[in-house]
Amino acid sequence: MTVSNSRKKIHFVSIHDAVKAGDVKQLAEIVESGININEVDVLHKFTPLQWAAHSGSLECLHWLLWHGADIKSVTPGGWTAAHIAAIRGQDACMQALIMNGADLSTQDDRGCTPTHLAATHGHSYTLQIMLRSGVDPNVSDKCDWKPVHYASFHGRLGCLQLLVKWGATLEDADQNGNLPVHFAAMEGHLYCFKFLLSRMSSVTQALKVFNDNGENAMDLAQRFFKDNILQFIQGTEFEGDNQNNQENLAFPGHAAAYKGDLEMLKKLVENGTININEHDDNESTLLHRAAGQGHIECLQWLIERGADVNITNKDGETAADTAKKFAHLSAVSLLAGLQKYEVEDHTEIDDQDMKFFERHGVEGSTDAKNELSQSEAEKRDARIRAHQKVVELRHLLEIAESNYKHLGGISEEDIKQKREDQESERMIKELQAQLEGERLRREKLEFQLDEFRAEVSHHRTPVDQIRLTSSVEDDSSDSNKDKRKVKKKVTSSGGVILRR
Repeated sequence: MTVSNSRKKIHFVSIHDAVKAGDVKQLAEIVESGININEVDVLHKFTPLQWAAHSGSLECLHWLLWHGADIKSVTPGGWTAAHIAAIRGQDACMQALIMNGADLSTQDDRGCTPTHLAATHGHSYTLQIMLRSGVDPNVSDKCDWKPVHYASFHGRLGCLQLLVKWGATLEDADQNGNLPVHFAAMEGHLYCFKFLLSRMSSVTQALKVFNDNGENAMDLAQRFFKDNILQFIQGTEFEGDNQNNQENLAFPGHAAAYKGDLEMLKKLVENGTININEHDDNESTLLHRAAGQGHIECLQWLIERGADVNITNKDGETAADTAKKFAHLSAVSLLAGLQKYEVEDHTEIDDQDMKFFERHGVEGSTDAKNELSQSEAEKRDARIRAHQKVVELRHLLEIAESNYKHLGGISEEDIKQKREDQESERMIKELQAQLEGERLRREKLEFQLDEFRAEVSHHRTPVDQIRLTSSVEDDSSDSNKDKRKVKKKVTSSGGVILRR
């Protein structure tokens, strides 16, 4: 109670401070007072939109975009707001920027796109949003480094897995002939090294490939004293045992969560090797794996670190559903109480129902820490404002569409309907033509059938006469035969003939 009561309203003089604090009301007041919406701050040379992407001020970012903030503005280093959102892992802000036309192919001074930067900093959710929007996973910077090179160099296993899933190639070299596997060996990122080998066409060949300096993966591991890589190469028959250990190599965090190995889980997450909300091939997270085995300590630690309990796998199950399926009741009670956004059947939005806005709505980015420190009441108020804006915009859209039609304009829906009508008419005409063709064909067949019937009738009369004549002759011959038989019978009776 003392914490909530101590929160006092702060008046911000700078537009950048208002954006960083997520105060959309003061942002609007400052802009209305005449401050330029694209004003650059003195120290960091960021615009308000770039600060919104940096701090995760999603509501402010939307407000700035709606009011004409320059989405293409760049810092002295060549970063757009999308670059900054990728660096900070602000996936909700990244989604908003993409929807408002952000160019994800823009390169900074080193040739890096937002995709490179998200892979560098290990923000797999942000990276996934960009990949889903259609960006090239094999784009190169000025040194021919692709996102997989950055992920391998910095040990970002989750991003590496995601890039491979979206078609990134692992056998393209940079301008010095280094493959991603060379960078993983050079930096001692064992899990990334194992994953890369498990996904390359030939493990033996991958270990033998030399860069432009004549060094292979083992040479680089020796030069940079990466004993873990050396021990793995020298002491493991990788190709022989790969089949049984494939999942452990590709998803070590999930394997640790499944086994309940909390120490390994902590090491992987805290070192930035994997993201705490990492997905495996079944879209399951670390929470799903730990919940399926009832590992309460792992679940508690993951929840404390900010793991999202609302993520579903390919089967549409949350971690709580997985725990329930395997009858881990303590895990169910732990997870079920944390789930949000569940909408009861026939629930309707009511502006006066505060509880609705308390239990619904995405809490912003998933990869980055919450820097805004907003209270639950402030988050609820932000959701209410956003909903009111939706209602307002829908009403304005209806009015604009009505005005447009009354002025003689043709809307996209009208054009679509007209095309559908034209297509229907075309199909009807084609069907009518086919029907007419079938009718003519039937008439022709009926005419031929009548001709055949007449010809058959013509040939049938002589045949009937022949049959009648033959039947008469047969009858007469039969009667003569009968008479002869009678005579024979009389003569053969044995009687005496008397003459008179």
